[in-house]
Amino acid sequence: MKPSTRNLLLFFAIAICIVLLIVLFAPATAPVQQAASKITYPPTRDANLALGNPSAANKTDKDNYLVEREQYTLSYNNSRGGANWVSWHLSNAWKGNAARSKEFYPDKTLPQNFYRATSNDYTNSGFDRGHLCPSDDRDGNVTDNEATFLMDNIIPQAPKNNQVTWKALEDYSRQLAAGGNELYIMAGAYGKGGINKNGDKKSTIAKGKITVPSNVWKIIVVLPNGPNDIKRINTSTRVIAVDMPNVQSVTSQPWYHYKTTVDAIEEKTNLDFLSAVPKPIQAVIESRK
Repeated sequence: MKPSTRNLLLFFAIAICIVLLIVLFAPATAPVQQAASKITYPPTRDANLALGNPSAANKTDKDNYLVEREQYTLSYNNSRGGANWVSWHLSNAWKGNAARSKEFYPDKTLPQNFYRATSNDYTNSGFDRGHLCPSDDRDGNVTDNEATFLMDNIIPQAPKNNQVTWKALEDYSRQLAAGGNELYIMAGAYGKGGINKNGDKKSTIAKGKITVPSNVWKIIVVLPNGPNDIKRINTSTRVIAVDMPNVQSVTSQPWYHYKTTVDAIEEKTNLDFLSAVPKPIQAVIESRK
């Protein structure tokens, strides 16, 4: 056999071997990658204040008083007669079929020298008893649901804000949770003076004991269900920040019209959100709309 023929046959033999190796090993690699991409985690109930205490709330400051519950955590402001902020975790692990509570309750755990709002404070005010942590986010059982009807989780909210635009954002959050995500949510209010159902601007109700806010805000951090939540937050993590005027005309726009940045809400409220997240990551996600 001529050398040129021998070399040609050797070339073809090597080529066939390479092709066979690719065919044999490619199927073994592909399923491993595919299986890894399909790892899913069940929803869990996690710490409501995992991302940080926005105001360093404590048990000594009457206007920044820490209230901790299994269902949510809040900072109570005695001078305003309501919460500075409420923080809670949402996943499908919190969801269920418990009936919505039929009444609101004063928070008897607040110190006796604090103002304890009652449902009657809102009667004939023209404002809704607006939830910060929503009833539908805590329908896993009766106890969870009733906790959302404690009056320090309630603010005077313009009816169309509460029942339409704000509700649409709440519904969207639960859609995200139903889609395999867990959410860390913070909500609150600031300013003074909202518009009630009669078109009247009111600064307070309950003989001045409860401040009617000018704005309501919410911050939502969205993660796929999984462990080690803080470590999984990065510069690509989705954060929704919304700031809505507490007026009837808010319904002229959908909820996402009121999107803003975490930085902007911090400036309006003097709060520090996501303080448990590394600062370089905070700088990115708090400035992004």
